[in-house]
Amino acid sequence: MLVQVCADSVTVAGPHGPVLPPTSVKVEEGGLEFVHGEPGPGVTAFGLALTGRLKPATGTVTVDGAADAAKLRQCSAVVDAPGVSEPEDALPLRVVVGEELALGGRPAGKDDVARWLAEHDVAGLANVRFENVEAPVRTRLLTELAAGREGVRLLVLDTPDRHTSDVDSWVATARAQADRGLAVVVLTATTPPAALPATPARIGDPS
Repeated sequence: MLVQVCADSVTVAGPHGPVLPPTSVKVEEGGLEFVHGEPGPGVTAFGLALTGRLKPATGTVTVDGAADAAKLRQCSAVVDAPGVSEPEDALPLRVVVGEELALGGRPAGKDDVARWLAEHDVAGLANVRFENVEAPVRTRLLTELAAGREGVRLLVLDTPDRHTSDVDSWVATARAQADRGLAVVVLTATTPPAALPATPARIGDPS
């Protein structure tokens, strides 16, 4: 079981220079942490490094005190990362749900998808294009799908604030997962740090 994930002065290098300046955060099971940075690739790069999906140029990411990228990938999920794990806008919700269920190794047939949608109170949205799903619902559903994958103990929500300024909606979604015992990190870019319910770690702050 995942107990703690710690990023210590993590940087990420791109082909044309640094993408992520030194950044640190620590999160434990049942904990909810926020990380704030300027809009751009650095925020997502940190989420990918924190979950073992991107190798840091410098610094370390540990899970339960060990640098184990494979374990990090197995026990984590990145929710709605731009250009990485965000669903295609034109797909109907039922297709997005089916793809996410299949990705998690769960039954993803027509009846399975219909049952999942009904259980999450969105059966009536099955044929709605994903781009037309309201932002709070989008974040809630994608987070629930990620949390339902076998072995996932760490969720990283990538900039839910890019879809809505309703901070309370996605904070409630994140807090619900932390209350279930998961470790949760929310990456933000457009929300003023003062509007967050807790002081965030900062992209570019290694402390």
